[in-house]
Amino acid sequence: MPASLPPFPKHQEPTDEPVLLELSSGEDEPCLRADAARNRARLLEAAARLVTEHGAACVTMEAVAVAASVGKGTVFRRFGDRTGLLTALLDHSEKKLQADFLSGPPPLGPGAPPVERLRAFGCAVLRHMADQLDLQLAAQPEPTRRFSSPPRRVLASHITMLLRQAVPDADGVLLAQTLLGSLDPALIHHLTKERGMPLERLEAGWIDLVARVTRTESAGLG
Repeated sequence: MPASLPPFPKHQEPTDEPVLLELSSGEDEPCLRADAARNRARLLEAAARLVTEHGAACVTMEAVAVAASVGKGTVFRRFGDRTGLLTALLDHSEKKLQADFLSGPPPLGPGAPPVERLRAFGCAVLRHMADQLDLQLAAQPEPTRRFSSPPRRVLASHITMLLRQAVPDADGVLLAQTLLGSLDPALIHHLTKERGMPLERLEAGWIDLVARVTRTESAGLG
């Protein structure tokens, strides 16, 4: 890695701390908000039941409509498409993860040095992905939308912010995308399910990667 890189263009730099993103679609007009919220909760309950009973791969817009006893058009109007539906199912856990690294206790949250936060961040994301890997894989957007999805954007923004603090001479935006690639659900599935690697090995690998990228000494998992 070069010792020095030109500063990243000012107009493309992210803010110092990303804000909590709204991952799922908004509700209807105010006069319909109560009904819309009830219908949305009903549809998500039906979808969650399908995931539990049959797995995320079996969750389709048609199946959710049947399970919730509504027309298929209602599901499409509420969530847009299958990815929107599955993303909405992940909404609660994704927001909890965001809250943990944006405002939770250190080292994951503010108050610890940036490299320590990077180490804790990757380990937290790995555990988060592994806990619901089936749903995470099913909710992946199509290739043209994958890198602009709200969950990925906030993760990338957070890594970029920490890299700007730890290695200000690096291109934090590009480097953040490289680091984020090692936290991809498909890669985690391949390494843990197909290669049989324990999650602890992936966490140790993340800590080593952060140490090499930030030119610091590696640290144990603690």
